[in-house]
Amino acid sequence: MTRLFARKNRGFTLIELMIVVAIIGILAAIAIPNFIKFQARSKQGEAKANLKAWFTTQRAFLQEKDRYEEDIKIIGYAPERGNRYAYYFSQTLEYEERKGEAIKADQTSATGITVDTGKFKGSTTAPTAAPVGLTHAGTGGAPQKPGISGSCPGCNIDAIAAGNIDNETAGVDTWYISTGDSTGSAACGNADETMAVAGTPYMNYNDVDCD
Repeated sequence: MTRLFARKNRGFTLIELMIVVAIIGILAAIAIPNFIKFQARSKQGEAKANLKAWFTTQRAFLQEKDRYEEDIKIIGYAPERGNRYAYYFSQTLEYEERKGEAIKADQTSATGITVDTGKFKGSTTAPTAAPVGLTHAGTGGAPQKPGISGSCPGCNIDAIAAGNIDNETAGVDTWYISTGDSTGSAACGNADETMAVAGTPYMNYNDVDCD
């Protein structure tokens, strides 16, 4: 009876504890990077959704006015606050600043949107996007910078979203969208795709995988 009681109260040996710690470390090494990437994809959903909405608004404006417009106040494009990305719609930028409790009601013109530093305190308001190495298919126009390119009718308009999603300073997550098909290559993170289809957000730089 004494021998049986002793077995029931036997503790873990040092080797057993070391094995458990090693297993936990291996599982953490596998799980944490995957979790970070999953979290990043969730954050990148904002840029894709807002760029797609901008494209839809531009197409609707084109149907009504027979032209594109860089000023988002004119086309009525107003994404929700709480954005971690900055958005650029022209080479000459006039920002809709998002840092206080409310957006300025008297602002009648805007060709860009800053990061909402009211929510993401300490973030860069207008991070520098990675260079876009794409050109418009057929026309040869180079949309390295956002805005209208070419002569209307037949012109295109491009937009870029840029944001820091991994809290490092080495690179900035960058997305691109255009009203025309574009070909070329991404700066980093999208090497398998050499064409950006009109109206489809294109990953130009992946802030998680590339730095």
